Amino acid sequence: MTEPAAATGNPDTATEPVADDRTANLSARIDDLTRVIARQAATLERLADDAKARERRERAGADAPLVVELFAVFGDALALAGTAESESERTAFETFANRVERLLVGRGGQVERPTPDSAFDALTMEAADTSATTDPAADRTIDTVLQPGLTIADRSVRPAKVVVRRYHDPKS
Repeated sequence: MTEPAAATGNPDTATEPVADDRTANLSARIDDLTRVIARQAATLERLADDAKARERRERAGADAPLVVELFAVFGDALALAGTAESESERTAFETFANRVERLLVGRGGQVERPTPDSAFDALTMEAADTSATTDPAADRTIDTVLQPGLTIADRSVRPAKVVVRRYHDPKS
């Protein structure tokens, strides 16, 4: 008579493939579930990001008329500061303009202040005038900023008014 494999100390070779198949099947199911959960987590994250972006757009859209009006008040305050007759008046108007700018930023607006010698950007700037330059490297750069611009939600609502340098060959 033959004894069972367990009694002889030999591993039971008949049950090993069944256990390996079950382990492989369980491992494959776990991998599948991991992929499903990762895909669902990415979908939830994308939906949450979309909801946040939609809320920002709606808020910016609702506040856009207010921000545009605040920008007009901001421009008036800067103009008054520039024409003030005394130092105390100039300081008061500049302080007022700074507070209005904080309101603009709090409501989703961004004041665009181009710097002289920077490149002209047609998306956020308007060329109110041009000035001649003999330096080819200075072509299409900003000479003077006449008025700052306004951006709401990455969209230019009021372009900054600037004077742009244009290269003119002195030989021609």
